[in-house]
Amino acid sequence: MSTQTLTAVNPTKKSGSAAGSFKKLVGNRIGSAVALVIAVLWTVPTFGLFISSFRPESEIKSSGWWSIFADPQFTLENYQQVLQGSTSTNLAVFFQNSIVIAIPGTLAPLILAIMASYAFSVLEWKGRDIVFVAVFTLQIVPLQMALIPLLRIFSGTEVASMFPFLSLWTAHTIFGLPLAIFLLHNFMSEVPRDLIEAARIDGAGHVTVFLRVMLPLMLPAIASYAIFQFLWVWNDLLVGLTFSGGSRTVQPLTAALAAMTGDRGQDWHLLTAGAFISILLPLIVFFALQRFFVRGLLAGSVKG
Repeated sequence: MSTQTLTAVNPTKKSGSAAGSFKKLVGNRIGSAVALVIAVLWTVPTFGLFISSFRPESEIKSSGWWSIFADPQFTLENYQQVLQGSTSTNLAVFFQNSIVIAIPGTLAPLILAIMASYAFSVLEWKGRDIVFVAVFTLQIVPLQMALIPLLRIFSGTEVASMFPFLSLWTAHTIFGLPLAIFLLHNFMSEVPRDLIEAARIDGAGHVTVFLRVMLPLMLPAIASYAIFQFLWVWNDLLVGLTFSGGSRTVQPLTAALAAMTGDRGQDWHLLTAGAFISILLPLIVFFALQRFFVRGLLAGSVKG
C-alpha cells in the first residue's frame, strides 16, 4: 500500500517540479528581456547626450550624434566654456548654488521627519492617528498653490536679504515633509515592539530608544528617502525660479540650463555639456546609497 502511494505521489512531485522550473525559466527570460529593453531605451539617449557634449558646435548643429561612427570628431571646448567661459555661459556658480540648496533641502525634512515618525509610531498621545492622517493628506495640496503665499512671506524681508537661500530651504522642507513622514512612519511601524519594550525594561528612555534602537534600524529607509528628496530638490526648476528672483547668486543649476536653451536652442552644444555636468552629483549620491535603496522601499511597503 505504501509502495503504491509512493509511486502515485512521486510522479506528481516530479511533474509539478518540472512545471515550476519551466515557469521559473520562462519568467526569468521574459523578465530579463523586459529589463534589457528598458535599460537600452534608458541608456541610448544618455549615451547620445554624452557623445554630443564632446562634439564641436558645427557638427552638433549639422548631424546627429550617431555620425561619430563614420566621422569621429571630439573636443573639450564645450566643457571649457561651461566651466570657465563668460558670465552668461559659466555654470560653476549655479552648480555651487544647487549644492547649497540641495544639501539643507534634503537634511532638514529628513531630520524633522525622523523625529515626527517616532512620535507618530512609538509615542502614545491623544489624537495621534488624526494628526498623522492630516499630515499625510497635505500631499494632495498642489505645489503651485503654496508658492505665491510663501513668496509673499519672504519677499522684501530682512531675513530674506540676510539668508537668500532660506526661502528655498523652507519651501523644499515643507513640500517634502508629508511624504517623508509617511514613508518613515511605515518603516518604523514594522519594527517589533519587543525591541522597544526590552530597551525600556533596561532603563532606556525615549532618547536612547530613538538613537540606539530606531536609527540603526532605519538606515535603509533614511537612505531611500534621502535619494528621492535629493533628486527632487536637485532637479527642481519651479521652486528655484520662483524664490531666486532671477538672482545669479541664488539661482540653481536647472534655472541656468533652462535659460541656456534660449528661444531656439542656439546653445545646444553648451547645453549638452551642462546637462551632463548636472547629473554627475545625483549619480554619485545614488550609487553611494543604492545598497540601502531597495531594502528601504521594501521595508516601507504595505505587507500582505
